[in-house]
Amino acid sequence: MTLEDQTDGPLLTSPLHARHEALGAKLAEFGGWSMPLEYAGAGVVKEHTAVREAVGVFDVSHLGKATVTGPGAADFVNSCLTNDLGRIGVGQAQYTLCCDDETGGVVDDLIVYLRADDDVLLVPNAANTAEVVRRLAAAAPEGVEVTDRHRDMVVLAVQGPKSDEVLTALGLPVDHDYMAFSTGTHDGHEVTVCRTGYTGERGYELVAPNAAAESLWDALLAAGEEHGMLACGLGARDTLRTEMGYPLHGQDISMDITPVEARLGWAVGWSKPAFWGREVLTRQREEGPQRVLRGIVATGRGIPRPHMRVMLTADVPVGEVTSGTFSPTLRKGVGLALVAATVAADAEVSVDVRGRREVFALTKPPFVDPSVRES
Repeated sequence: MTLEDQTDGPLLTSPLHARHEALGAKLAEFGGWSMPLEYAGAGVVKEHTAVREAVGVFDVSHLGKATVTGPGAADFVNSCLTNDLGRIGVGQAQYTLCCDDETGGVVDDLIVYLRADDDVLLVPNAANTAEVVRRLAAAAPEGVEVTDRHRDMVVLAVQGPKSDEVLTALGLPVDHDYMAFSTGTHDGHEVTVCRTGYTGERGYELVAPNAAAESLWDALLAAGEEHGMLACGLGARDTLRTEMGYPLHGQDISMDITPVEARLGWAVGWSKPAFWGREVLTRQREEGPQRVLRGIVATGRGIPRPHMRVMLTADVPVGEVTSGTFSPTLRKGVGLALVAATVAADAEVSVDVRGRREVFALTKPPFVDPSVRES
């Protein structure tokens, strides 16, 4: 998800746009789409807390959808994206990166659904879908087809400790492992249910045709009512992901910030013979990056925001905040910052918060205990 300040042409809308308006959603622009930021009567903190303590549902249909099909489709994707699809099997999903071959910068981070050796579903970020599709289509061998399906499907994220109960009430599968997916049906439509999410809580992401969107949304809210479910906007999604230290493209990773600098080497198949950016990233890994992404936690009342300066002393800048927010769970400021690699991983630093020097401790995220992998 990349928050854009401006866009060319009219904003795209989710197939659930009317539902969001009926719920009094405050709408904002995300990657060229008009999407809910928060809902009337709740707000970011209440929605955030519902996900941590009960269950919430997010419309994330602005996320991209693309298919790569044909003989050798999975091998082709594996030769382009960083992670190693050989680590997973059919019916599993994987976090990976699309990098620029010359610079190693991150074009996008995305989820790959391995449906078959000749059938791969990609879920990139909204603002980057067209570029990811363009690069893959340009490189695809004869017989492999890359299709942009960005506007064909709804994506709903059901997140929180009560998510299993909600999906079970709809007859959807919940017995699969983390980063695995199963197929169910709702109202006559096929629904892909994957144990993934962007909140750190146990949860699922549902991918279905647009024709199923309203019925599926309504059924989820009805089933979740007894469990305290709230419709949640992308404001809460951002505070939840920041508490987990999950990177946001355009801020924590970008064409100017590589996976090595962002400490995402675990999502790179270093032993693979080929992927975009392999040569430059391998060299950077061997030499060591000049800057690295670290977690920061306030020792006082400071709230970090993107682009605030990070300093060792008043006159020694060592980096910049890339993401920052008030943590509703910890009741303090947390964030991510790109800082000089020479700074100790547990150092105390100061952040220039609107002219005030606020003290923060560097740390390794997540900032809260995750339950995403719980069986």
